[in-house]
Amino acid sequence: MKMKLIFRLPLFLLLLLLLQCAEQMSGVTIESDPAVSRDGVIQTELEKVVSLLCLPGNRSEAEAEAEAEAELVWLRNDQLVRLTEENRKDQSRVCVTPVIYDDNGANFTCFLSGNDTVRASVVLNVTFPPQLSGSEQVLVEDMDDLVLRCDIWANPAISSVLWTLNGTAVDLTAGRFTRTNDGFSSWLSTSGVKRSLHEGTYQCTVVSSMYGEHSKSFHVTVTEKTIKFPLMPMIAGLVVVCLTTILAVLSRWHKIVKCVKSCRK
Repeated sequence: MKMKLIFRLPLFLLLLLLLQCAEQMSGVTIESDPAVSRDGVIQTELEKVVSLLCLPGNRSEAEAEAEAEAELVWLRNDQLVRLTEENRKDQSRVCVTPVIYDDNGANFTCFLSGNDTVRASVVLNVTFPPQLSGSEQVLVEDMDDLVLRCDIWANPAISSVLWTLNGTAVDLTAGRFTRTNDGFSSWLSTSGVKRSLHEGTYQCTVVSSMYGEHSKSFHVTVTEKTIKFPLMPMIAGLVVVCLTTILAVLSRWHKIVKCVKSCRK
């Protein structure tokens, strides 16, 4: 019994190796610049160029003849990529230039049109810093609402945001602030603004594990409350008054003319 197991085990391993070899021979491979990692991920950045090259695997002469009419096909997120006629035979190249935000997480797949079960795929991982810099002047009237927003969308994702007022961490309780974060933007807001509490220089700061520290400043000035008149009702009222005055003048003028004519007679 032991002898049978000893002989069967190498035979089983041999079959596995043969199957793996057959799959490599009949499959396709993707070469890329930048190089693809072992787990099929290509690391790149915004505005860069990614070049993908699809190559058929090593095939026997019989397989090559059978697949002579087969063409290489590319998919981007399961959507067909349009290729020129000469870019479908023997090898096929796809170029992503320039890399944009929407390319992050994009899956590129290549296969032979005659056998779409054997395919190769790569995924783009596009890294980018948060668009956070500069300063902004903010005017807000006394007792109005104040809303400050920072764009923190980045890859790798930002894990935390620090808000400061005049160089000190914002006291959410004292300033009646609300802080929210959805992964794309961070907001600092409050209602019933008071100059003594809310005027000053605000700053939001984030730290990216890849791109370092980024920040943006807001110079908030609280102004006196202004009396706001409803514009449209005022215009309507003025139109009514003007029309009434004109009609009154015309009516009075008609009476004067009539009186003058009577006196002449």
